[in-house]
Amino acid sequence: MRVEIVDRVIDAAEIVAAMKAGSDGAVCVFDGIVRDNTRGRRTLHLDYEAYREMALEQMRGLAAEAVTKFGVRDVAVVHRLGRLVVGETSVLIVVASAHRGAAFEACRWLIDTLKKTVPIWKKEQFVDGAIWADGEPFPESVGLRRREESGRPTDDAHISESRYGAPGVGGEWKG
Repeated sequence: MRVEIVDRVIDAAEIVAAMKAGSDGAVCVFDGIVRDNTRGRRTLHLDYEAYREMALEQMRGLAAEAVTKFGVRDVAVVHRLGRLVVGETSVLIVVASAHRGAAFEACRWLIDTLKKTVPIWKKEQFVDGAIWADGEPFPESVGLRRREESGRPTDDAHISESRYGAPGVGGEWKG
């Protein structure tokens, strides 16, 4: 397993190549990149912060759980901190497995669970201001769409649901 929090550019090609083995029939990759907008607001950059020690510990636990739960051969989870510009990779999940179904399921579970549980926060800097993705709601004038019956946003909101909250929001850890 490869689990890292880095302060440099993530070399996705190198990590994917290192994960492949002769017994694999599939390598599934989630490459989370900084997009140029959120809900119509033009993004300048993102700033990622983390409670590094706790985040690494939880990421290692998720990687091990994915191997056991989905029966995959190997997992890489790499998250970048610091300032990222449009097009840069913020998080890379790579799952190697004998079968594609297990690789897809493990990869999806890993990114979804990481975003909900690991203490990593994202501050979005727009041309017209900044918000912590998990801590400050978008102003109503920014065009929030109503939620579906499932409770999920109807657009690709990309809002973290971390149980720890964003730094500086509330002044204490949630959990």
